[in-house]
Amino acid sequence: MPRDAQATRRRILDAAYLQFRRKGYARVNMDEIAAAAKITKRTLYHHFTSKDELLAAVFDMQHELALSSFDSFGTRAAENAGHLVDIMFNALLEWSAKPRWAGSGYTRVAMELADLPGHPARVIARRHKAILEQHLADMLAKAGIADADARAREIWMLCEGAMVLILIHGDRGYVTAAAEAARRLLETQPASGKRKRTACCVQVTRRNGQGDIHEPN
Repeated sequence: MPRDAQATRRRILDAAYLQFRRKGYARVNMDEIAAAAKITKRTLYHHFTSKDELLAAVFDMQHELALSSFDSFGTRAAENAGHLVDIMFNALLEWSAKPRWAGSGYTRVAMELADLPGHPARVIARRHKAILEQHLADMLAKAGIADADARAREIWMLCEGAMVLILIHGDRGYVTAAAEAARRLLETQPASGKRKRTACCVQVTRRNGQGDIHEPN
């Protein structure tokens, strides 16, 4: 693909990502995406024949970025499962504090397209979540956690649940609750056979139902 065409394609993907994140899949049309990318609608359809195809391409691009970011958790945790949980949920706490935060785009679209199980975006979302969950299991296994696949699934449910409940209630205190529950899960099967409790590093105070970020303990 010529360089100019590659640059145009990337501009379309970036513009589409922002539109989908802000409005959801159903509320965005191709005219809006073309305008946001500052191209003609004809050029847009030259690169992507449908909104479905475009959404799938956006998800593919974001998958690589998200995977790279998630991999950094394991590097920073230095094979310490408790530290991994702290990093993971502190990242969620900071991310959810951003203006107009709308949770995981993969989760939102999968729910929005719940009646279309074969939609390409749902297929990519399912693959994306499965890969991240397996990466978490691999990190936990590397840290010596027994039954790492089961623990990863439980921690992943806590993370996804926290995101959904923040969106419903506007209270980021759910991150703290999820992080503490994740730590308790890890303590039930410590690699050394000893039960040692470590204070959770994710802390949120409540103010009018909202969570404020504080430095770790």
